[in-house]
Amino acid sequence: MTTPARRTHYWVSFSLLAVAVGSFTLMQSMTVPVLSRIETELDTDQSTVTWVLTAYLLSASVFTPIIGRLGDAVGKKRMIVVSLAALSIGSLVAALAPSIGVMIVARVVQGVGGGVFPLSFGIIRDEFPESKVASAVSFIASLGAVGFGVGIVIAGPIVNGLGYAWLFWLPMIVTAVAAVGAAVFIPESPVRTPGRIPLLPAVLLSAWLVCLLLALSQAHEWGWGSPRFIGLTAAAALLAAGWVALEHHVPVPLIDMHMMKLKGVWTTNLVALLVGVGMYASFGFLPQFIQTPSSAGYGLGASVTESGLVLLPMAVASFLTGIVSAPIARRVGPKLVVVIGCLIGAAGMTLTALVHDTKVQLMTSAGLTGLGVGLAFACLATLIVAAVPPEQTGVASGMNTNIRTIGGSIGSAVMASIVTAHVFTNGLPHEKGYTIGFLVLAGTMLLAAVAGLTIPTVSGRRNEERLLKEPVDRELAIMSA
Repeated sequence: MTTPARRTHYWVSFSLLAVAVGSFTLMQSMTVPVLSRIETELDTDQSTVTWVLTAYLLSASVFTPIIGRLGDAVGKKRMIVVSLAALSIGSLVAALAPSIGVMIVARVVQGVGGGVFPLSFGIIRDEFPESKVASAVSFIASLGAVGFGVGIVIAGPIVNGLGYAWLFWLPMIVTAVAAVGAAVFIPESPVRTPGRIPLLPAVLLSAWLVCLLLALSQAHEWGWGSPRFIGLTAAAALLAAGWVALEHHVPVPLIDMHMMKLKGVWTTNLVALLVGVGMYASFGFLPQFIQTPSSAGYGLGASVTESGLVLLPMAVASFLTGIVSAPIARRVGPKLVVVIGCLIGAAGMTLTALVHDTKVQLMTSAGLTGLGVGLAFACLATLIVAAVPPEQTGVASGMNTNIRTIGGSIGSAVMASIVTAHVFTNGLPHEKGYTIGFLVLAGTMLLAAVAGLTIPTVSGRRNEERLLKEPVDRELAIMSA
């Protein structure tokens, strides 16, 4: 019998989880500013190379809730090792990819690593003292924004100094070490939801997500009124309806629909969707805006490395929020922090839209955006973990992460459509397209702030108590593990 005293110290687990989540989020963004380089290296075209991002997004969206549910059922430690191994293997294949087809397959494998988010939240809830849970969850959640920003910043120096393949070699090395560390040091889960994973709900979930995200990611190329877009969107709606109906009738659902109807869950997920729209689209299009030649009448004509440095305040601000968000939330409540974060993010995106002539102006707006998004993400994770019982932590946080990714796909598709609707004869986007696009994103963040007001009010102290409201049962579960 294993006693609590013999379990690995929680800070060791936390360090490994931070590395795992950081590596996954870096992989989301490091390819964004260097797609043109990959296009040249693998001798492909612009339309095809976008699948380097699309395939990763689709895969992560499908596997994140499934891996989270598997972690609840068979053990979070086991599944986080699987997730890290998939991320490492996918990175190895991507680094060695001789063609764009192999690269896309590698990115699909990497997407399995999306499970590190829900699994990390669950492990923290299982292992940490209740006074530390909220801070740890907030920090890990903020790495979602930090990693995305840092990936854009460091991509240029890595490609220029080592070559684009090292965008994958470096994560492969780090995640392989983290997988071994997780297998050796992270304790096995004391809290589980027994039962088989229902196959048909998993298939239907995957099917409607693929249809929806494929349609949204390609809408700017196909056209929003094209038969392919309308057909895939309709298929997604029908499959989603069938999935929801089936989840209500299977003995052990993949996603508990009763849980999803809880006010603390659906309101938090709505905010995550809207913040995802703003974050992914803003972070993804800022490098393109900064790299636009000044001959277009805007833009800085910056290199990949230079554009990364302009966006450095965004990454730094996101990181700092992971440290300060929990103490602030304890004082004023996580709901208020989410609302304030959304308002700050909206201000940053508005500033980007209206004032963008110099590096200082763009660095200021990027810093504000990173600060706001980081605050919102850090406390959204805390709220979703607190809204469900321990045995549903993985699937609930997995769906919250997944909904954020769906929001990112929507935001990127809408932003691409707005920008490409205003193009010069030389093929460069018109400044007006970016201005309208960033204002739309700012409006989305304002909607997120309004939606945040609907989240049930919980004080910071009550929130932490809710995270582990049954300490006696939890300790007995650990002792029997």
